[in-house]
Amino acid sequence: MDHSGTERAALVEVTKDKFGIDQVLLRNTRGASVRVSLHGGQVRSWRNERGEELLFTSSKANLKPPNPVRGGIPICFPQFGNRGTLEQHGFARNRIWVIDDNPPPLHPNESNSKTFIDLLLKPYEDDLKIWPHSFEFRLRVALTAEGNLTMISRVRNINCKPFSFSIAYHTYFSISDISEVRIEGLETLDYLDNLCKRERFTEQGDALTFEFEVDRVYLSSSDVVAVFDHEKKRTFIIKKEGLPDVVVWNPWEKKAKALADFGDEEYKQMLCVDGAAIEKPITLKPGEEWKGRLELAVVPSS
Repeated sequence: MDHSGTERAALVEVTKDKFGIDQVLLRNTRGASVRVSLHGGQVRSWRNERGEELLFTSSKANLKPPNPVRGGIPICFPQFGNRGTLEQHGFARNRIWVIDDNPPPLHPNESNSKTFIDLLLKPYEDDLKIWPHSFEFRLRVALTAEGNLTMISRVRNINCKPFSFSIAYHTYFSISDISEVRIEGLETLDYLDNLCKRERFTEQGDALTFEFEVDRVYLSSSDVVAVFDHEKKRTFIIKKEGLPDVVVWNPWEKKAKALADFGDEEYKQMLCVDGAAIEKPITLKPGEEWKGRLELAVVPSS
């Protein structure tokens, strides 16, 4: 008798939040967990086996749809930033996704996890008015036996003409103190500085540390970036495929005070480091599919 279906069901639980939106809880046998909301297909929580929350969510976040939620991992699609007629960071993070019961198969070695959920977003009629492209966006959120969080995105063009998009997994990491954190893996890269009208600079430091507001898109980075948190003695490892760019954002004091859904002092406890494809938008011909993969791990560090 095959127990794997029953075993998987025990590790994947669907409940509703107070607004009636489905939330999927993924657990592994060691006690780590991931919670993903169908509002935005957004990962809202990622906990290690000791139950410590690894993602930041603002205490002032507006959790009621269709507002974007400040925290977790919003998916910015089909654009990152604020250009043209689309709302900031696109519409995917504000739409209700559905559970995809019959997704096309992934390559076997891409998902060795028993604990996962497949979600699907198709454009709403209103979306087609402002962004007239038919697509299917499939998202697999998986929790590995080691407690890593994996997100595999597949975007298919079901239009009769090509379209282009950009995308970012806008990951809010929970940190001890922004002044105690450094990022490695961005050395010598060019970046676009959103605080200087997207002017292009080259990273000079051997590690990125924080003393003021940072809002940058690092271009064509390696596929592994590390965020060291000295005080918590842990390191986030970000591995990515199909996502050449890395967004780094911390609003610092002044911007934090100006954001309605963000606590004045909360900038000290969060850092956004996103796997993204922004500088060179992805173009899909009719019937073509793009795939991107992000894996987040946390390891002890000295």
